[in-house]
Amino acid sequence: MGPGLYSEIGKKARDLLYRDYQTDQKFVFSTCAANGVAITSTGTKKNDLIFGEIHTQLKNKGVTTDLKVNSDSTLLTTITVDELAPRFKTIFSFVVPDQRSGKVELQYLHDYAGVNASFGLTANPVVNFASVVGTNTVAAGVDLSFNTATGNFIKYNVGLNMINDDLIASFTLNDKFDTLTTSYYHYIKPSTTTAVGAELTHSFSSNENTLTFGTQHALDPLTTVKARINNYGRASALLQHEWRPKSLITISGEVDTKAIEKSSKVGLSLLLKA
Repeated sequence: MGPGLYSEIGKKARDLLYRDYQTDQKFVFSTCAANGVAITSTGTKKNDLIFGEIHTQLKNKGVTTDLKVNSDSTLLTTITVDELAPRFKTIFSFVVPDQRSGKVELQYLHDYAGVNASFGLTANPVVNFASVVGTNTVAAGVDLSFNTATGNFIKYNVGLNMINDDLIASFTLNDKFDTLTTSYYHYIKPSTTTAVGAELTHSFSSNENTLTFGTQHALDPLTTVKARINNYGRASALLQHEWRPKSLITISGEVDTKAIEKSSKVGLSLLLKA
């Protein structure tokens, strides 16, 4: 019931406007063995290239181990320890064969604060710190990254989240205060998950604005449609259907309304859970 983590500022609007949209072909197969090991295989075709990934997850007594190996021959290992101390979560991650990729992240959730900090396991690591203070109705936070090798801040962002019963408004200053983003999410009809949202981004250095508006609606308990359009005339839509429990098929399309005959793209995603 607290303010959550910094990454949750504006998340509802971002999910509405960008989640599940794609113009590639993607297939995901997920299964869970009798011993509790979950295995997920993913294949993505982008243009003429095919990318693959196998994700294995094992949970045991509050410890979750994730192993991800992809077609680039890299192995990402993530170990998450829940409740090592009250309300604390510890995350260890590293990539093989990159010896400098090791990282430790600590998360702490409180009724009036959310904190996460991470640092690389190197001699001169990059230290990340993000904190949110407030309640589940109003919260403000900062997101910082400091390079100990150069002694400089490489990232500093601030954000504000305001939540009503059916309305969420968010404000963030990103890219070292060069980009201002405001967004809102309005839950119109819970019975059909009907919602609308918008995001306005202004760049101070280029003086450019990007406005994106989107909506979603459930045609029935198993079928959802979404659509979005921005001020540059780029429009997208998707249809997602749960054809069996936790198995989804998603068809999405994108078009530039200023050059319809040249820019249309269609994406297909199939998620199968055994």
